[in-house]
Parts: sequence; structure tokens; C-alpha cells
Amino acid sequence: MAGRIRQADVEEVKARTNIADIIGERVALKNAGVGAMKGLCPFHDERSPSFNVRAQAGFYHCFGCGESGDVYSFLTKMDHVSFTEAVERLAGRIAYTLHYEDGGAAPEHTGRTRLFAANAAAAEFFRAQLQTGEADTARRFLGERGFDAGAAAHFGVGYAPKGWSGMHDALKAKGFTDEELTTSGLVSQGQRGVYDRFRGRLVWPIRDVTGQVLGFGARRLYDDDKGPKYLNTPETTIYKKAQVLYGLDLAKRDISREHQVVVVEGYTDVMACHLAGITTAIATCGTAFGSDHITVLRRVMGDDSTAGEVVFTFDPDAAGQKAALRAFADAKRFNAQTYVATGPEGLDPCDLRLRRGDGAVRGLIEHKVPMVEFVLDQRIAGFDLASVEGRVGALRASAPVVAELRDALLQPEYVRVLARRLGMDTEDVRREVERAARAGGRRESGPAAVPAEEVVGEPLVRVTLASLPRTAAVTIERDAIMGILQFGHRMDAALIARALEAPFRHPALDAVRQAVRQAGDMQRPGWALDAIGTVREPYRSLAGELLAADFPALDDTAALSSASDLARRLVIRSLESQKSELLGAIQRVSASSDEGRTIRLRLRELDAQRDELTADI
Repeated sequence: MAGRIRQADVEEVKARTNIADIIGERVALKNAGVGAMKGLCPFHDERSPSFNVRAQAGFYHCFGCGESGDVYSFLTKMDHVSFTEAVERLAGRIAYTLHYEDGGAAPEHTGRTRLFAANAAAAEFFRAQLQTGEADTARRFLGERGFDAGAAAHFGVGYAPKGWSGMHDALKAKGFTDEELTTSGLVSQGQRGVYDRFRGRLVWPIRDVTGQVLGFGARRLYDDDKGPKYLNTPETTIYKKAQVLYGLDLAKRDISREHQVVVVEGYTDVMACHLAGITTAIATCGTAFGSDHITVLRRVMGDDSTAGEVVFTFDPDAAGQKAALRAFADAKRFNAQTYVATGPEGLDPCDLRLRRGDGAVRGLIEHKVPMVEFVLDQRIAGFDLASVEGRVGALRASAPVVAELRDALLQPEYVRVLARRLGMDTEDVRREVERAARAGGRRESGPAAVPAEEVVGEPLVRVTLASLPRTAAVTIERDAIMGILQFGHRMDAALIARALEAPFRHPALDAVRQAVRQAGDMQRPGWALDAIGTVREPYRSLAGELLAADFPALDDTAALSSASDLARRLVIRSLESQKSELLGAIQRVSASSDEGRTIRLRLRELDAQRDELTADI
């Protein structure tokens, strides 16, 4: 078995990898100041972005939960891979050949990496099988729904042959074991051994946001197949149906750019939408749309404003209405506005495209209605609005929907909308909405949460940028060390050395100063990340914030100039402090003494140094 990856290779792969590219595949990042990008944190749920990435430093930091690190720590935490697997994955992306301490080849992994590899191999097998004679029924199924060979190739659609072990035998020949194939959900265990889970079915690969195959969805084709109409991969260590969204790998860039996502119900609906130009369409995989799906989408959308749109397409039948009500319950977790689009005659996007063309699919999305209105209509529909009792019943059923709206401008508008639809007085509707809001508040109330810093035995020790004192001395120390961490590789090394000589007045910032002073060669890639890793606790998190924070400057040139000016100000402050001490000392010695002459000479040197530095500011 191969040994550890050589450290030089570990550093080289990291230096050649743009951390923003890796994180950007999972999180929508926007420019946020000089050299910084920002998005919603993938490690905790948040509504406003506090997750900063500095590509030049190869570093990320969340100002909300405190998570930070380099590209390797991101992959190990986000994708649950080992450090070695993270290095090997990144090396593969840039076609870099790794070397191991004993000179061996890359080790084989039996964990998540092997599951991804097995699924990728299965996807290739299924795609190849779609071209065989046996797959004629599968190709006809696609053709009857308006999908040609190009569409099938674009979405990776394949065919699982009828036999019991066709895929199993093919993957065994590639070196996969029965245990790996069982763990990946590709085969099932029977009394006579393992057999293919998917047989005689049309197969869609389900990928994560980076394009790795996690599992499959398979559609029944033959009458003698007594299994469910759709059969998905079972839950595995990499396939969690509550967290995966079909088509997200293809839609993510347009979702991020347009701040729109269209949620449809099936694989063919996703295909139809994309082919019709609605390239932000995705679908759940055999489960209802839920909170975990929202978390995934919000990171991709980067919905830190209310400008985004989430459009749900539901069938107008009872099941569709039930799904809409479930989605509405979670919709407030989106910052984006939520809508519902229902097809004419109850047609889903696939059937709509087949019967009326691509324009009809685009029109379906264009004629969306706000989800609040859709849900209100569902609540009101069961009542006879011609009777007093019916109107009152409809009001009581629908008032909680309006009461749940948190937008101070939307709620009074929907009070008036509801009043018009019911034919009732606006004030009566408003009072019922307020009563529903109070009742809802009582149901949701519970013991007040105790702030973490007030828990007995858990004193608040974490220092953050926000907790630093707002004094002139602390401000210059904070901004100067921030500038050095972010731009030290481009600053004058002698200036930095002089700036960091004297202790800082704030103990947390001084702890960071000491670590940076010992960092060594600042031209070395990753030096800042290594430096903050040596900051003593409890100040290491503050160091991460200083490296990740937005440096106050308009552009890169201004940032470098400002960082250098701040370093000079630190040197000047040190010179002035030395001068103050010498002026006190000279009062205690004879002016004609050797010591007095030495002090006066030193004072002239300090003045000359200060004049030289101030001339550059």
C-alpha cells in the first residue's frame, strides 16, 4: 500500500487550485471588496451572506459560525472525504501526478471515493446500453415525449438491460467488489446472491452540484415489471434523497446568474424545461420538496435580496394542492419571492411541450402567480362564498396564511386582496388576520433561549472584529494587520518587519501580530494561512476574520497603497513612543554627559526617520 502523499505535492496542488472555483461549485459567490468573494455559508443556515472567500490567500471564513480553512479543509468538511482523498481529487482536476513517500501509486479507497467511482462507471454502462437493440423500447419512450438522441446524451439518460446481472458483471470486470456495489445501491442482495437493482428500465443519473453521480432514477418500461413506476437509488452515504435535486448540476450557473429556480415534478419535466429554454429547472428525486432542498438552493441562488424567484409547478389535482401547501409552509425560508405555475388542462411541462411546443412551456413560467394567492385560492375553494357562513369559514381558514407573511408591505396588501375575494369588509379581515397572528405566536412560543455567553461555565472568550473596541489605537492595529495578511506578499518586506516590531496595545491583535511576525517568507503561497494557524487561542478565529474581511479600498492598487500607509503609521507610532520615552529620560540626566549626548543623537535619528516616513504618506 502506498504511503503518505509528499508534502511538496500537497502544497503544489493547493497552490495550483483556485479555492473560489471549488467553493463556487457549491455556493454562489459574489465579489465583495478587493480580492474577496462572499456567499451563504454551506456549514450553517443563514439568510444574509457572511461566508467570505479570499482566492489569493486560498482561505475561507464564515463570520457567522466561525468555520474557516483552506481548500482541503473545505472538501473534507463539505464532502466528508479524507484529507488524502481531497488532495487526490484536486490533483485529478488539474492532471497533476502525485508522488507518495514510498514511491508507490495512488492507494485505492473503499469509502466515498469508491462509491462515486462505482456510480460513474454504472452511468457509463447505462448510456452505452441505450444504443443496443434491446433498448428500442426505451428510445421509443423518449422519442414519444419529444426527446431525441442529443437530448438523451445531454442529460446522460441510459438504459438498464433486463438481465439480472448485466451491470453487476460489467462493473465487477472493472474491479468493483460486491460489497462496494451493494453499498452504492447498484445491486440488491437475494437468496442466490446479488442482482442488478435496475433492470429493464430507462435510467437518469442523479448528480450533485459538482457533477458527480450520486445515484439513479429509473422508469418502468415493460408491462411485466411489477415494481414501482419510478425506482430510485436507496439511501447511501452519498445519496440522501432529501438533499439531492435532479438537474442542479446543469442548472446551477443559470440559477446563480438569474436568481431564479423552477421546481418541477419529474425527470422528463426537467428535460422539457431545459430544452424549451427554462434552464433553471430542477426536480426532487422521489420525495417531497423540503427544508434541506431549500438550504441547497439558497446557497446556489445566493438569495441575499428579495429579487430572486422560486417557481413551483404543481398539478391542479388534490396531490398537487397538497404539495403546494407543504411548499408554502417552508417558503418563508427563502429570501426570494415564491410563485406557482400550473399548466393548462393540468398539463405538466413535458406534456405541454409535446402538445403545444417550447413557447407554451416558457409561457407557463411567465404566467406564474404568487404562491400566497395560490394557497389562498386553495383555502377558499371549499367554501360557499354566497352564504354568510361560507364567507366566515373561508376567512377563518385563509387568515392564518396572510398572518404568516412577515413582509410589512405585503401583509396589508393581501388583507385587501382577501377582503375583495371574500366580499367582506377590510377591517373585519384585518382583525381576523391579527387574531390568527396572535394565536400562531402562542403556539410557537416556548422557553426563551439563553445566549451562549450567559451559560454558566461557558464564559464568552471568542474575540471577533465586531467586539474590538472602537478606539483610534485599535483601529490602526486592526486595519494594518488586516492589510499585511491580505497584501503582505506585495508589500515591502523591510517595512512590514519594522511595523511588526513593537507590541500592539490590544492583546488579541498583538497575538496575531506575533504570529505574522514569525511567518517568514511572505512571497511563499499560503504564508498567511499558515500564519493564522499558529495564532494562540482564543484569538485564532479573529485572525481568520482579519484575513477574510473586506479591506477598505476601492481597488487593488488603492488597497496596496493603503496597506503600506497603515504599516508606515505603525512605524511612526513606534517612533513617537520611543521619542516620548527619551524626552522623559533626558530630563533626568545632565545635558553635557555622555548619556545626554547619546539621547540627543537618538532623538535626531528618530525625527529624521519620522520625517522620511511622513513624506510618503
